[in-house]
Amino acid sequence: MLEEAAPNWRALRIHESSPANRGISVILARDCPGYVGSHYFPDHERGASVNGWRNEDIECQTFADAEFDLVVSLDVMEHVFNPEAAFKEIFRTLKPGGYYVCTFPIQRSQVQALGVRASISGGHITHHKEPEYHGNPINHEGALVTVDYGYSIHQLIAEWVPFEVRISRFSDREHGILGEYTEVVVCQKPGRPPPMSMRSQWVRRALRTVLKRLFG
Repeated sequence: MLEEAAPNWRALRIHESSPANRGISVILARDCPGYVGSHYFPDHERGASVNGWRNEDIECQTFADAEFDLVVSLDVMEHVFNPEAAFKEIFRTLKPGGYYVCTFPIQRSQVQALGVRASISGGHITHHKEPEYHGNPINHEGALVTVDYGYSIHQLIAEWVPFEVRISRFSDREHGILGEYTEVVVCQKPGRPPPMSMRSQWVRRALRTVLKRLFG
């Protein structure tokens, strides 16, 4: 599947934020020399190596400008306190024409693009809704859900940064992809496009790759 998505992916510079220990994260780390996986360890120096991972705060990264061809995050953006800062940093670290592929829950009953569940100030977290936690690959206590995203989030992303934004929703009985939270978000940074071998088929097949990673 990965070969179909981007035949030259092994030669790309790829950053994955908060990778899991399964699926496409394992394949990328094993076979792509230009792959960098990062987690955030707030008690350690940003940019350092911690337990084999690059220590990066997705809202304030230490990577250089235009360093990556592709950035990936799967079910991460609902756990950041400042999504606008995170998207701006991802945009900054992408090369012109590069892609950001991500997933996060989108509430179909929520009209507003963004609903704050928790905020932080001076290191103190304030809960605006009942706390909700998801699984966390580096912390058994889980990851706090800080934001609820709504139907118009694609418009807000494009206001934050000049990404071209596409959200695809899926209903695929054959692969058991049904119900809510099947969205895949693909953002492209304007500029020089990737090689032709990556372009039109890349986006479609990348979505299938991400779905396989999420749903098995």
